[in-house]
Amino acid sequence: MTLVPASTFALSLVVLAALMHATWNLLAKRAAHVGPVFLLATNFMSCLLYAPWAFREATHGGVNGSWPVLLCLVASGVLHLAYSLALQRGYQVAPFSVVYPVARGTGPLLSSLGAFVVLREVPTQSGIAGLAAVVIGILLIATQGRLAAFRAPGGLAGLRWGLATGLLIASYTILDAYGVKTLAIAPVVLDWFGMLVRLFMLAPLTIRAPRTALAAMRGVWGLAVGVAVLAPLAYILVLVALGLGAPLSVVAPMREMSMMIGALMGLFLLKETVVPVQLFGCALLIAGVILLSAA
Repeated sequence: MTLVPASTFALSLVVLAALMHATWNLLAKRAAHVGPVFLLATNFMSCLLYAPWAFREATHGGVNGSWPVLLCLVASGVLHLAYSLALQRGYQVAPFSVVYPVARGTGPLLSSLGAFVVLREVPTQSGIAGLAAVVIGILLIATQGRLAAFRAPGGLAGLRWGLATGLLIASYTILDAYGVKTLAIAPVVLDWFGMLVRLFMLAPLTIRAPRTALAAMRGVWGLAVGVAVLAPLAYILVLVALGLGAPLSVVAPMREMSMMIGALMGLFLLKETVVPVQLFGCALLIAGVILLSAA
């Protein structure tokens, strides 16, 4: 199979998704202290908000009831939940500066490798160079070029949880791409059923102690609404791009433009310090995306 250039429109959707991804992560960071209950609340609201769209797509041929499709929907929900919990656990036992770059760097790398093996996408020289530039750019942005972070207290634990999270990112990305490209599942249906699976798996958190769960959410409902709207839409746009024929080996690393956007948001909105090596990482990331779009 020859790897054809992805359409400008499809890749534009991925860039827009990256902007939304960075935005909802900015909101979620402010509610990080709430824990899994916040994840439950956002999943519940997302299910309500996107139900009409998902129902319309499902009743207009966006999904069929075959066993492969049902297994894909359930497995996708489980993998997404495992990813969220692994990332949260990594943040509990290790520095953010270790877990996040390892997860976001290895995720697209493994996704692209999986696309070559599972989906039979053929790599090009510019595609390989672009992928390498994206991964290196992500590491520079998140670590500020200091590999000593891996030797800091919790560094090895962060490496292990980061790799586990990256593997889960790659797993659900490849599975969802298969669901959209091969099984012809409508993107919003795939994501909505995944949210529904996560909701049922997280429900015991509220059933066991509803008052405690409501108390934990005090003051963060506005943040939860923002995440509930943006998080699914950001991923649905990625799935739409895949459905339009954009290669997974291109889309997966392009999604990580959110790292660059997040760094710029930190600089201009949160007034965080951004060192020159991070700006170089942003430039490298942009160059990698350009190479990938031409692959």
